[in-house]
Amino acid sequence: MKTRLVIWSVIVGFLSLIAYAAQLSETEQPKDVAYKWSSSVAGGIEYAIALGIVFLLTIGLNRRVFLAFRRPTSWKRATGIAVAVIICVFVVSGVVAQFGNPEKEQGLIPDHWDSSRAAQFVAFALIVTVVAPIVEELMFRGVGYGLLEQYGSTAAILLVGLAFALVHGLVAGFPVIFTFGVGLAFLRSRTDSIYPCILLHASFNAFGLAIGVFT
Repeated sequence: MKTRLVIWSVIVGFLSLIAYAAQLSETEQPKDVAYKWSSSVAGGIEYAIALGIVFLLTIGLNRRVFLAFRRPTSWKRATGIAVAVIICVFVVSGVVAQFGNPEKEQGLIPDHWDSSRAAQFVAFALIVTVVAPIVEELMFRGVGYGLLEQYGSTAAILLVGLAFALVHGLVAGFPVIFTFGVGLAFLRSRTDSIYPCILLHASFNAFGLAIGVFT
């Protein structure tokens, strides 16, 4: 397990360096990312590679158990925790908004609706609301949490949240992503299932995308 953890940590560190290098470069993010086929293709390739990493890191393990592919111990508890996580994220977002604009910093959410490029947007939305939540949860709340749980649930929750925030490469938005990542890991630990994490992550991304386009 320690070898797998080292490999996972190196991968997370490498992805974080790339993300921050891109974020801190002088290149400005295009405002129509969500309306380009290239965005969806690039995202699909990126997540396919990440899914391959998840597969390789779990060779020889019981994936159903290790990745928590099982019903949560309680859907009622999962719902309550999910609501609490969203509230915490909104509170932190409100505070961060006084000092910066995380959404603008990430540059993925469009600020208008372009009906002439609806097909491109749908493809991008599928990547953001379906593919990304599944793959990222498997990578962090699945593999990451599973490898770090040996050091205690608290350590696993905080370190997975930190890793999740780092790979997004945000500065102003770091507290928001860190809070969300910790919340998802906490949800994973308290429900013993990755399914609520995927659903919460997908809902959060879908909400953010919808707010950006239709407001």
